[in-house]
Amino acid sequence: MNPEIISWLLEGDPSIRWQVRRDLLNQPQVKVEAERKKVAKEGWGKRLLDVQDSDGRWGGGMYGPKFISTTYTMLTLRLLGLPSNNPQAKRACKLFLDEGFYTDGGINFFSYAWTYSETCVTSMILSLLAYFRYPDERLHAVASFVVGQQMPDGGWNCESPKGATHSSFHTTISALEGLYEYECMFPETKKTIGKVRARGHEFLLVHRLYKSHRTGEVFDQKMTAMPFPPRWKYDFIRALDYFQACDAKKDERMEDAIELLKSKEKKDGRWVMNTGMTGRKFFDLEKAGQPSRWNTLRAMRVLRWWDG
Repeated sequence: MNPEIISWLLEGDPSIRWQVRRDLLNQPQVKVEAERKKVAKEGWGKRLLDVQDSDGRWGGGMYGPKFISTTYTMLTLRLLGLPSNNPQAKRACKLFLDEGFYTDGGINFFSYAWTYSETCVTSMILSLLAYFRYPDERLHAVASFVVGQQMPDGGWNCESPKGATHSSFHTTISALEGLYEYECMFPETKKTIGKVRARGHEFLLVHRLYKSHRTGEVFDQKMTAMPFPPRWKYDFIRALDYFQACDAKKDERMEDAIELLKSKEKKDGRWVMNTGMTGRKFFDLEKAGQPSRWNTLRAMRVLRWWDG
């Protein structure tokens, strides 16, 4: 690893620094956690916590407006690595269940219009409830709902209630992330949830992470970009970062995505932010077209994992 790049990363936000210490430098846990605690006290994490509404929401809503609502702000805080015991996050988790838990066991913030829970939303909320270790029995029902929505091809699609028969990249990655966080919270579920996730992995692998399984062509060029945060959308590095996070078995069908990642590295050893944050936002994390600490960190830890 280039010492200059590591120094540059360590000059960034606390959310970057603690993950560099953990994922690239293998520093002692006590040092990593000391840095991680700063996410709530300074930088991007503090700025997001400071704009929480008095009722525990963000942006005045649970899922909308995009992307300043409670759901999307909490998803960003999860990626920043806000410690799981944060009381403001716990308060939002209570709202997720009190206002969203539906009769089918999933999450439905739109019961005025829909008679079923939406799989993408439920999966994202599952990832948040499990990551922030929210102690509520309803969490098991939410996880069971996600498991029950898995399709014959191994993936998930929020449009399945409307007749979709082929899984969606977008829904699948959210489901996998949610189930992985649930498995981490409840290790005793590893055997059963692991089998479910393995089928989801196979769906992505059959598509070489971003290609049509029929033609081999890139399924959607947007999936070859490296935005951050990804919101609800899928992209190739989000998938690779998920695989490295859970230390999945390496598979030759990941090689196209690995080579794509390598091709995006600049001569100075950095990766740029391809696109800026779209929709409503409290502030930009990084600027489009500029060297990105987020993308450099994610790329380096993926390649470190891949190279063993």
